[in-house]
Amino acid sequence: MMNTLRVDVDRTLIRAKRPCSDGYRWFLRRQAPISDYQTLLDDLVAAGRVGDACWLLDQLGATDEVLHVDNLAAEALVFAGTIHCRGHVEVSGLLRTGGDLHVGGGARVGGALQVGRELKVEGGLRCEGPLDLGSGGRVGWSLEVLQRLACGGELRVGGALGGGESVQVSGQLTVGGDVTAQGDLHCEAGMKLQGDLHVAGDAFVARGLDAAGAVQCDGHLRAGWGVRASGDIRATRAIRVGESLNAGGVIEAGPDYGIFAGLAVPMGSWPSCAFVKAAQRPDRLMSGVWSDA
Repeated sequence: MMNTLRVDVDRTLIRAKRPCSDGYRWFLRRQAPISDYQTLLDDLVAAGRVGDACWLLDQLGATDEVLHVDNLAAEALVFAGTIHCRGHVEVSGLLRTGGDLHVGGGARVGGALQVGRELKVEGGLRCEGPLDLGSGGRVGWSLEVLQRLACGGELRVGGALGGGESVQVSGQLTVGGDVTAQGDLHCEAGMKLQGDLHVAGDAFVARGLDAAGAVQCDGHLRAGWGVRASGDIRATRAIRVGESLNAGGVIEAGPDYGIFAGLAVPMGSWPSCAFVKAAQRPDRLMSGVWSDA
């Protein structure tokens, strides 16, 4: 929902959204029969009712208002529109926007960071809570997320990417350094990185995975297309790819687990579309064609 005009909030509108009784009593105590939408969000945050501010944004949606600042420092902020910050962002708690968030410098958020649409950070970004991006993001330097990372579109990171309990990206994932995930990694498109990949849980890439370094997965490794790595490709459990496996080092699955290539192509096409290349023939190669070229 995009509001293009000034939004006034009154008791009737709030009551129609069926708020919690405590939050509605707080609104009545304000002695303001009609409130500007953003002013009400600011008042809720100032009163320590950040959760209520997020609830109100969920109910009324984003606006086209744009906030321009040189630098942004706050304990918490819920803004219904877009924020353009020319310098750095330092927020100790939650930061949420209904629209975009553009940062000319670096950003550090001590709580959750939720961007309704697109995130652009020219420097690095550290988020100590969960990170939710509505339609994609771009970070010029490194991106570090201590909890869950969820991106609704393409994600591009100029340096290293460190993810917490899970990493979920709906679009292409492109990283200029290493990628580390403390839990599962799920990418609905392709993934390309200029370093090593280390996933503490399962890894799933819907298309191809291309790593300039090694690939290490402590669970299952799955790719809809192929996997190529300049170093080793290792998984603690099974390795399953739709097309080819190509490693500069070894390819290794866990004990009692197999390595499967060519699961998405006909067997007659395996020599060209489901070949397996590595420094040595892997054990328990269940499908695909080994190539010692």
